[in-house]
Amino acid sequence: MEPDEQREVYATIDLALRVGEVLLSSGAGTADATATILGVTAAGGLRGCEVDITFTSMAVSYQEAPDVAPETHIRLVRYRSQDFSRLTDVDRLVRRFARGDVTRDEASRELARLTSAGPPYPRWSAVLAWGVMAGGATLLLGGGWLITAVAVVTAVVIDLNNRWFNRQRLPAFYQQVAGAFVATAVALVLYAVHAPVKPSLVVAAGIIMLLAGIALTGAVQDAITGYYVTAAARTLEAMLLTGGIIAGVSLGLAIGLKLGLNVGIEAQTVQLSNLPIMVGSGAVMAVAFAYASYAPLRALLPVAVLGALGSLVFTMMNRADFGPAWSTAAAAFVVGIGSYSLGRRTGVPPLIVVVSGSIPLLPGLTIYRGLYELMSRGNIFGIVSLATALSIAIAIASGLILGEYVAQPIRREARRLEDRLAGPRLVGPRRPVRRRTGPRRTRRRRGAA
Repeated sequence: MEPDEQREVYATIDLALRVGEVLLSSGAGTADATATILGVTAAGGLRGCEVDITFTSMAVSYQEAPDVAPETHIRLVRYRSQDFSRLTDVDRLVRRFARGDVTRDEASRELARLTSAGPPYPRWSAVLAWGVMAGGATLLLGGGWLITAVAVVTAVVIDLNNRWFNRQRLPAFYQQVAGAFVATAVALVLYAVHAPVKPSLVVAAGIIMLLAGIALTGAVQDAITGYYVTAAARTLEAMLLTGGIIAGVSLGLAIGLKLGLNVGIEAQTVQLSNLPIMVGSGAVMAVAFAYASYAPLRALLPVAVLGALGSLVFTMMNRADFGPAWSTAAAAFVVGIGSYSLGRRTGVPPLIVVVSGSIPLLPGLTIYRGLYELMSRGNIFGIVSLATALSIAIAIASGLILGEYVAQPIRREARRLEDRLAGPRLVGPRRPVRRRTGPRRTRRRRGAA
């Protein structure tokens, strides 16, 4: 291979790997990242590339001819970020490059600018959005305005603490422990001063806030599409982070029991008179999470619609005694169906809409109920509650993916892009686009000479 050709190959593969790094770090599935990488290399003139992704690393191999040794490039994924604006911009850049609207060098410079740019919104507004999401969770669970205000302040404190811990390079597991402990400590204080509120809702809102950053959907998507190595890695990461939440809440409950503070859980009943508040709270939670994750403003309206719709479906089915798991699965299925069409119509990847719209379905109160029953009573009902929370989490992810299957049928041209792709696309171009190399043809009008 000539030096100039080798540089061309290197530049194309480097661009593809950098694009894949952004997708993986943002929680995209391995099938989406693989297909997008292959789309970039194909648009750059490299056909027949092989991609291997192992969650923390990516490798692209290119063989110019059968009698030539293949060239392999590896890139490590060193960070994880919840930046939906960067994901949207990179997704749009890939489409422009595949259509031939930008050259490879222009795309490379644009990608460098996007990855080095700061967040599109002030950081204080993102911190406040996390508080709003926690406040919406308390309203969704039947809390009043006073406990909602306390949950907002608590969530802001948790997010500020986690940001400081992140700057100190403290692993995410310990951040989860600290955040869950802060929420439980606030509940203990409210119980100790006999505040006229439901302290358990503060803990539930804090758990939902911490669960929102766990990419369980990507793990289930990888398992369904046949990428079992990355599915196992994502699942282990999700279990570890959830274990941090459990550890923090358990520590707080243990201290409370030693001090004689038994923060129980009041019975939660679904009343149709509160249905507008619950549906509105679901929309607020979804929008607040999307904004806190720096989603484009045009994505907030479809996110609000799906958050409200998912909350409505869950509430009605749960009242009809379908059980929490099946009610959650049905709501997630509806969110998955609507996310594809609404996401594409607003020009954002469906992944952003589907993840944000499913936030109101997270089992924060169920996890707290299980831990409370185990710590205070030591009976088997705590294990049942925790198993129910696990089934709800699986129902969310599987329902979302099934909804995407229905909304986005797999077509023949989509399979040409990546043979191993066996699921719906949530990020990246859905079809292989043949890059234009010559001038665009113009159609001759009928009747023209």
